[in-house]
Amino acid sequence: MKIQLETGGGQNLVRAYAPGSITVNDKTYSRSLIVTPQTLTDWPPASFADLLAAHFEMLAELRPEVVILGTGAKLRFPPPRLTRALVEANIGLEVMDTGAACRTYNILMGDGRRVVAALLMIEDD
Repeated sequence: MKIQLETGGGQNLVRAYAPGSITVNDKTYSRSLIVTPQTLTDWPPASFADLLAAHFEMLAELRPEVVILGTGAKLRFPPPRLTRALVEANIGLEVMDTGAACRTYNILMGDGRRVVAALLMIEDD
């Protein structure tokens, strides 16, 4: 799905997403990503099943207000033992499918929030 949002002033915007790809600004990626308004980084888990506590510790180190977790094609909640680092750092966690996470990240980023999107790829069926 292509997202038509023309704000951001040089910040990272998710422009489109589809099975196997996410476009941030003008570049398309085919791997899991951590997106902040200022940075874009590879995120090690390739799928929901690969998530580890260390992956959420990486997100906590960024000190956002909220983490938007995109879990792929469908909404799946990670077990609390994995997300403990976010709870201990008083960082909010919103979990949704990756498409919704992309759209929500853009809205929060546009509002000037300290947001991090942790995006797993939508897998082909």
